[in-house]
Amino acid sequence: MTFASQLQQSLNKYAGTAISPKALQRLAPYNHFITYYSQFSFFQPRHKVSPDFIRALILAESNGDPRAVSSKGAKGLGQILYTTGKQAAKELSRTGYTFRLVRKQTLANLQEDDLFDPAVNILLTCYLIAKYNYKFDGRLELVLSAWNAGENLDILQEGKHAPYPETIDLIGKVNSYYITLLQEGFPASGTKDVL
Repeated sequence: MTFASQLQQSLNKYAGTAISPKALQRLAPYNHFITYYSQFSFFQPRHKVSPDFIRALILAESNGDPRAVSSKGAKGLGQILYTTGKQAAKELSRTGYTFRLVRKQTLANLQEDDLFDPAVNILLTCYLIAKYNYKFDGRLELVLSAWNAGENLDILQEGKHAPYPETIDLIGKVNSYYITLLQEGFPASGTKDVL
């Protein structure tokens, strides 16, 4: 099966997937973090991550459970591996930004349990998605491949998504949830949102 057909199969599989009211309720306590941290332009002026994309990613990854742990040890709402989170936190601590509810010292010395803190996890999620969005020119399948399988995969540099079933599945889920959230008419920020 070709890369394109694998991706299309996943997109078709999840097309029109509804988001349950319970899932949206679980996510509701974290909407203010998502809205706030998605307002930062980390890599390019006036280019910010879409809060709805972050919501879709969190729903697909943890179903809104801040204590979620994957079989590979990814933690929290965005399902971040500690090594990835620690590197991102160090990068963020050097940006000069001051963030509400997350201290620079926490970022500079991120501990594994900090990934269960919704404010920390969502900030790191927004930062990493902005980074991958910038690095992969906003291509959803590459951004999510970097998210799920690592940003340094050689195949991503060739413009192809990661070939792993879990990654392909995630791309289909997030795409469907993102479209659903956009159609629900969540308020736009008035600036250019990308992924």
